[in-house]
Amino acid sequence: MKLPSLPLVLIVSFVGGLPYSSDAVEDPRPNVVIIVYDDMNGYGSRGQYPAIRMPHLDRLKEESVNFVNAACGVPVCNPSRASFLSGMNAHHTGAYLNGADIWNKPGSVLEHAQSIPEYFKANGYTTWGRGKIFHSPLQEGREEAMFDNRPIAKGGFGPHPDVSHPIIAPGVQRWQGPDSDFPDVVNADAAIEFIEEAHDRPFFLFYGLWRPHQPYTAPSRFFDLYDPDTLPLPDGWKSDDLDDVPEQGRLLTDGLKKARVDGEIDENLWRKYLWGYCANSSFADWNVGRVIEAINRSPHADNTIVIVFSDNGYHCGEKMRWEKATLWELSDYVPLLVRAPGVAPAISERTVGLVDLYPTLRELCRLGPVDHALDGRSFAPLLNEPGAEWDRPSLSIYGKGNASIRDEHYRYIRYLDGTEELYDRLADPHELTNLIGRPGMDAVVERLSRHLPESWAPSWGGRWEVERPGEPRRLQPEYEAPPGVTWESKT
Repeated sequence: MKLPSLPLVLIVSFVGGLPYSSDAVEDPRPNVVIIVYDDMNGYGSRGQYPAIRMPHLDRLKEESVNFVNAACGVPVCNPSRASFLSGMNAHHTGAYLNGADIWNKPGSVLEHAQSIPEYFKANGYTTWGRGKIFHSPLQEGREEAMFDNRPIAKGGFGPHPDVSHPIIAPGVQRWQGPDSDFPDVVNADAAIEFIEEAHDRPFFLFYGLWRPHQPYTAPSRFFDLYDPDTLPLPDGWKSDDLDDVPEQGRLLTDGLKKARVDGEIDENLWRKYLWGYCANSSFADWNVGRVIEAINRSPHADNTIVIVFSDNGYHCGEKMRWEKATLWELSDYVPLLVRAPGVAPAISERTVGLVDLYPTLRELCRLGPVDHALDGRSFAPLLNEPGAEWDRPSLSIYGKGNASIRDEHYRYIRYLDGTEELYDRLADPHELTNLIGRPGMDAVVERLSRHLPESWAPSWGGRWEVERPGEPRRLQPEYEAPPGVTWESKT
C-alpha cells in the first residue's frame, strides 16, 4: 500500500487548536483507528520467536513506525487500560492491580477524568468502539459520553474449551464451529461495516480484541499452522534464573506451574501451551488484517492514523512464568506500531510508553486542551525522526510501591521493601543476571532511580495474579471511602 502523503510537519504546525465546527465544508483532521491486542508479546513485532506466523503484522511493520522499546504502564489488563485511556500513571490513579475497577468509584481521579474516546467525541469526532476496551465497569451515562454506537464491549473471552479440554491444563482446543462463535470476528465485521460507511466528520474507532488471551481456542486452521511436537521452546529460559531475584520478584512468578506434571516441567505440555498461544496470535493477526485491509480500500485510507498495540506483554515460560504481571521485559514490553499520513516506515528504539498515546493523539489530530493533567509526553516528533532525542525512560508499575524503570540500555526494578534488580538489556536481553551490587553499577542505579515515583496514590485494591503464601489473592482497598459510600472489592 502506498503511504498517505500528508506531511507530519503540517500536522504538528497546527497543534492546540482547531475547534470543531459543524459548518466546515471539510474537516481536515485525520481519522484515528486504535486496535488493541490482549496479551500480545514481542514474538511477532520484535521477531523474538521466529516460529510464529503473523503475516498481517509483518506487513504493517513495513508501513509503520515500530517502537521496539515501547512499554505498558501496568503489566495487567485493567490497570494498563486505565492508564493509557486516561493518560495517567498508576501511582496517580491508584489502579495497580487487576480488579481495581475505578472508573466509577466515588472519589477516584478517573471518575471525572476525560478518557480518550470522551475527548475525541467532545472535539467533534464520530466515536465508535467494540470489543475489549476498558474491561471495567463504567458509571451510568459514561458510555454515552464516549461512543456514538452501542454496545461498546461486545463479547468476551469465549468460546471456552469443552469438558474434554478443561481450561486449566491443558485448555487448548481447535475450534470446529464457525468463525462467528468468536467475538473478535463479530467485532471485526462490525468495524469493517463502520469503515465502509460514508462519514461527514472525522471518526475515532477503537477495536479491542480478546485474543491472544487464553483460553487457547481458535478456528482449527490457525492450529494447523504449527506442529505442537516440534515447536521450539522460547529462548532465555534457565532453571535457576530466579536465584538472584529478591523475594518480592519471585512472588510475581508461578514457577511455570502450568507446564509441570508431578512437580517437574513437562516440555510436551509446555509446547502444547505454546501451540495454543501461537494459534491465538495468528487468529488475532487475521482479524486485525481484515480491519486494516478495509481501511486500505476505503476512501479514508489517505487520512487515517492507525495505531496497533497490546495492553501488556506476556511470558510463555521465560523467567519461570506463564502469563504476565511481572516487572521484567516479557510483561513490560508491548508491540506498538503507528502508521500515520506522510510518515515513512521506520524502527524507533526510544522508550515510549502507552501513557504517551493520549498527548500524541492530541498533537497529531490538532485538538484542544484536555480537562486533566496528562503524565505522558507526545512522541509525535519521533514519527518524523525516529532517532530524535528522547530523555524519558519508560515506567511500569505493578502493585503499590513496585516499579520498573527502563531505558535503552538498562532496566532497574525497585520493590516496596527496597530490594532491587538491575539488568543490562544490551548484553543480557533475557534479563538473566541481576547486576545489583556489581562494580560500576551504582551510578546506573542512581541515574535510573531518579525516575521512580516520589509519591504513591492509595491503592484501589484488586488481586495479585499469583497467589501469595498466607495472603488472600484478592486484596481489600487501602483507601477510606467518602462519607456515606461503601465499596467492596470486585470478586
